[in-house]
Amino acid sequence: MLSFFRPILLCVALFLISCQVIYAQLQVDITRCENNQRPLGIPLSDFHFGWELSAKGRSEIQTAYQIGISSSKTKAAANIFDVWDSKKTIGDNSIMVPYRGKKLMPGTEYFWKVRVWNKNDLASVWSKTSSFGTGLESKDWKNAKWIGYEDLPDSMRVVPGVHTPYASKLKDKALKRPVTPLLRKEFTTNKKVSSAFAFISGLGHYVLNVNGNKAGNAFLAPGWTYYDKTCLYNVLDITSMIREGNNSLGVILGNGFFNINRERYFKLVDAFGMPKVLCRIKISYQDGTSEDIVTDGSWRTAPSPTTYNSIFGGEDYDARLEKEGWDKPGFNDKDWKKAEIIKAPLGKLVAEMDYPVAIMDSFNVVKITEPKPKVFVYDFGQNASGVPEIKVKGRRGQIIKFIPAEILDNANLPNQDAIGKPYFFTYTLKGDGVETWRPNFTYYGFRYLQVEGATPSGQAETDLPQIVDIRFMHNRNSAPSNGTFNCSNELFNKIFTLINWAIKSNMQSVATDCPHREKLSWLEQDYLMGNSIHYNFDNYLLYKKLVDDMIDAQTPEGLIPDIAPEFVQFEGGFRDSPEWGSAAIIVPWQLYTWNRDEVTVRKAYPMMKKYVSYLRSKSDLYILSHGLGDWFDYGPKRPGESQLTPKALTATAIYYYDVILLGKMAEVLGEHKDAADYTSQAQEIKAAFNAKFFDEKKGVYSTGSQTAMAMPLSVGLVDLAHKESVLGNLVDSITSQNYKLTAGDIGFHFLVDALDKGGKSSLLYKMNNRDDVPGYGFQLKKGATALTESWPALQNVSNNHLMLGHVMEWFYSGLAGIDQESSSVGFKTLRIRPQPVGDITSASGSFHSPYGWVKTFWKKEGSTFTLSVTIPANSQANIYLPIIKNSKVYENGKLITAQVIDGNSVIKCGSGVYNFVIK
Repeated sequence: MLSFFRPILLCVALFLISCQVIYAQLQVDITRCENNQRPLGIPLSDFHFGWELSAKGRSEIQTAYQIGISSSKTKAAANIFDVWDSKKTIGDNSIMVPYRGKKLMPGTEYFWKVRVWNKNDLASVWSKTSSFGTGLESKDWKNAKWIGYEDLPDSMRVVPGVHTPYASKLKDKALKRPVTPLLRKEFTTNKKVSSAFAFISGLGHYVLNVNGNKAGNAFLAPGWTYYDKTCLYNVLDITSMIREGNNSLGVILGNGFFNINRERYFKLVDAFGMPKVLCRIKISYQDGTSEDIVTDGSWRTAPSPTTYNSIFGGEDYDARLEKEGWDKPGFNDKDWKKAEIIKAPLGKLVAEMDYPVAIMDSFNVVKITEPKPKVFVYDFGQNASGVPEIKVKGRRGQIIKFIPAEILDNANLPNQDAIGKPYFFTYTLKGDGVETWRPNFTYYGFRYLQVEGATPSGQAETDLPQIVDIRFMHNRNSAPSNGTFNCSNELFNKIFTLINWAIKSNMQSVATDCPHREKLSWLEQDYLMGNSIHYNFDNYLLYKKLVDDMIDAQTPEGLIPDIAPEFVQFEGGFRDSPEWGSAAIIVPWQLYTWNRDEVTVRKAYPMMKKYVSYLRSKSDLYILSHGLGDWFDYGPKRPGESQLTPKALTATAIYYYDVILLGKMAEVLGEHKDAADYTSQAQEIKAAFNAKFFDEKKGVYSTGSQTAMAMPLSVGLVDLAHKESVLGNLVDSITSQNYKLTAGDIGFHFLVDALDKGGKSSLLYKMNNRDDVPGYGFQLKKGATALTESWPALQNVSNNHLMLGHVMEWFYSGLAGIDQESSSVGFKTLRIRPQPVGDITSASGSFHSPYGWVKTFWKKEGSTFTLSVTIPANSQANIYLPIIKNSKVYENGKLITAQVIDGNSVIKCGSGVYNFVIK
């Protein structure tokens, strides 16, 4: 009888198991270590994991996880976790999960995977195996030496840098043009290679070639820093590039911000040293042995064909000086000299964890003109950061000059008046068929390229070289795209593109203000535009570096200067403006709210405390009055320092905001006494601020400007009893001024926030859905293809500038309705609140949160409103619906009742896909 039932019981058991597998559909899709999918150079102990989950069902959450790390891919595949096994750990956290194992080995690759348990305590399958590589500590460079072509005497250093107007005081310093050197080394491997990694820092920038091929895809590597404090190195996987037998390493070095001489255009002059490189190649063989190739006196060096390079001035290349095969085995380098052992930089070596700057896009020529005889202007149709890549043919020794610019002058020639001149490239032909070249160590912001000394291919017979092709190669930080936005209003879609090109052009290894004249990280835009950038690109790693730059830049007194890295010390408000230095407080807070990054908050905590103390020391009874104020607000005078709002208002308001946020971060870190002290200090600042600036009878702050009214509302300086009247007066003021936009760099961010949070998005729509007054539409009407520095798109300032793009945040949080609740961290609890305003009949958005993609799409058709929402697994959402009286709400065809919270109809839901219809 038992034998009869055995097959049936087996089938039942298999059925139950299969049901369990189907039921446990929560699975790990994407894994990250230190917020990157395959990072190299991570710390040996203090690092973190994260993962994204998916599920077919709704409201799926993680209740536990297990992380396993192995010393080999084979062991990881077999679930042999010989490095660390977290075991089953109870918790719903799937971002910033700390490693709690022993200290790892330097310069080593590890393999890991993770699985999770769902709300029914059923385990998922293991994730795919991922890997990460550790970095080096100072003792792990295996006696590698800094080498170069030449050294700089200490007496010729220029650190910190000197601003252009004072450069003549340097006398004979920074006049020499540094040699752009080639360095090479040959070696032999006689075994089968298992792995090979390059640990390399080339200052200012380097290109590493292995057996004639470039290693990695970086452009302008490593990222720039204040080199007396920090120097970055990169870790590159070159396993596939090393072959059994003879091999060759070749390095080209450029200047970057490490050495800026007084030639052509320069915003500043500095000289940390001459170009130099430090490198260790770690080769592991299949037999378990390893070998190191390091930079030392055995390397050979010679000048490269790049005869000039400057981050501010351009680049020259003489193809006649090319040394064919210099970076390949067997090259005869007997005429090269031995590399010099160079003094090490003063800064600490740190692995660069951010995504590298790389060539990320390209443009073909859309138009060629000849504004004067034999001078040709190539129009690429887009103003962006980048360099040209040229293909030319001609006679040996002929020289072509290329002059880039954003705009044209009255003669239809490139105009560099506002963006740094002279900046240009030159190419000297070797006369060998079609020659291809693009610069390695500089970039510029441009749309147009003037060509002198050559003609477009196909022109009438001439002795001049022929331009076979020119392409515009766009460079930016290679951080992945984080979001999309589109709506039925085509002007808003064009504004989105306008701002996005400014973001892309200024995302380098710092967040620059412009890609030409300065290329400096002016700090106010970093936090004011932080959310706008974050919606579009994964800027988390870039902003972590920014925190390090600010820590390096802080003075002993506590000042955070307006730029970081602080290559040059500007004067007055251009060095010490509270609205700029407050990035030291607000950026760590953004990193915490975006990614629950408590580690960076703790690291930055001493800097933040010191800066708030500095601000207090500069205040007069809690009122600050120094700085630049609402920079580039739109008033009767030429744009610059604040015209419409007292500097003391914006400086004191941001001081209050700093103290509020620092108190919150102190609480996060368990510093409860500090938290109480900062809360008390904030109340003192608030009382002083309102006593000085608020007219209670009128409900107006100071001058009543857009910034003066919006900033107190946004940062919480307005008492609840007066909030309605202040908001009402702000609305009335904007309406009476015919919805013109006057707030500047500082104020417009807070104006967008105050109107959005105050339920007045209709005003944002009216202010920006136009092209008849200075603003975004006005810039587009004048032909701008990237956001300009001034609202009226003046020609005498930058026409590719990051700082005024704050409406981008509203496109996502307002129109598309994607945000997180104010009490949420890491987008754990989303706030979906679409705002159908004006004539907009539909909008869609997507955002890659730490838990996965959030998506919305809504449309209006007559009296029917539909909304589709995707909420990622392990997160939840409050969905705010625009319901009018007597409307009915359907979800997937079923009538439902929305909960009313603070006058809004709200539906609380877990992960999944939802389709709402309101009739």
